[in-house]
Amino acid sequence: MQGKKLTIVNRHYPPNVNITGENAWDLANYLIAHHQIDVAVIHISRSYEGGGNKRTPVGEVHSIKTIYEGNNKILRYLSSILDGYNLIHKAAKLNHGPVIVMTSPPLLPMWASKILGKKNIEWILWSMDLFPEGFAASNEINDTNFLYKYALTQTYKNAPDKIIALGPQQKKVLDKKYNKDIEHVILPCGVFLDQNKIDTIPSWKTHTDKIYLGYIGNCGNAHSVNFIKAVIDEVNTEKFHMILAVYGIKAEELKAYAKDKPGITIMQSIPRNELHHIDVHLVTLVNSWTHIAVPSKAVSSVCSSASILFCGNKESDNWVLLHEAGWLVEDNEELQSTVKNILSSLTPDDIKTKKTNAQQISKDLNTLVKQSYDTIASWAK
Repeated sequence: MQGKKLTIVNRHYPPNVNITGENAWDLANYLIAHHQIDVAVIHISRSYEGGGNKRTPVGEVHSIKTIYEGNNKILRYLSSILDGYNLIHKAAKLNHGPVIVMTSPPLLPMWASKILGKKNIEWILWSMDLFPEGFAASNEINDTNFLYKYALTQTYKNAPDKIIALGPQQKKVLDKKYNKDIEHVILPCGVFLDQNKIDTIPSWKTHTDKIYLGYIGNCGNAHSVNFIKAVIDEVNTEKFHMILAVYGIKAEELKAYAKDKPGITIMQSIPRNELHHIDVHLVTLVNSWTHIAVPSKAVSSVCSSASILFCGNKESDNWVLLHEAGWLVEDNEELQSTVKNILSSLTPDDIKTKKTNAQQISKDLNTLVKQSYDTIASWAK
């Protein structure tokens, strides 16, 4: 009897170090190990700046070369559009069971709608980020632009057969966009089944008597520099120490702002198995990106049994799912004063309570992920 098959399509996949590629690996590894599913993975063979752990690829891997690997913004956009087309075209040609379509390159779901939808090939949207909406949210294009409106129409023209959503709030948004209730699972980005925490105090944690704040990871269009700067301004060196390990388009601005300020250590990166040594992780999502993205750093931080200070909309899945493990700073004109009030009143006992809550949330999320993985396994054919 022939085994069940499934294909995962994403720009990133190990040995690339990237959070979405790592999520694809985690799912593929589980489906292979626990359900003996024949998983094929189609990705772009190039390196990108990003966070995550190095992993050995699993599954039947198909790598596609990109036409451009430089830093010219326009050429990168054009190549990513072609990369998306080539990925979906390869998936249709491979015909290896239902196709899980992630959202990188950004217009990948548009090509899935146009190609897989028209060919009646069963496909599943894994909505890491929503595009082209992300382009408008970051002011890279006006939402009245005819190219944007065309991409938006084509993206939601042919609905996927099923959806893997990052949270219940994002799922509601997708149902509205597709104008139908689509079968789904909830799979928050940033939950990994192998945490492998290192209990030894790392070399960067030199002030064990202080509360450690940390902004670890990407700082891009979806993230508020003003929030992180506000926290930097409120670092009382008698009480706090802050770790800044950041990459992305706003990283240099942040590093320059934090340089030579007392109580701040700038690092290149921190391994995930050391995240729990940060007491309070900073997470930010600007209002215009609510539901378009759901920062994985919030989930991975809580799953490491740490607390979060979240700057964003209280309707965001990050806050809806994780609020018992953190504090909320709404992204508005009172941002600076809210940060000041929270940090000035923060105590070790407060953090201990939030960390205890985080441990329970982590257990619940792990259970949710396994249940979602098992449901996805039932979708293979």
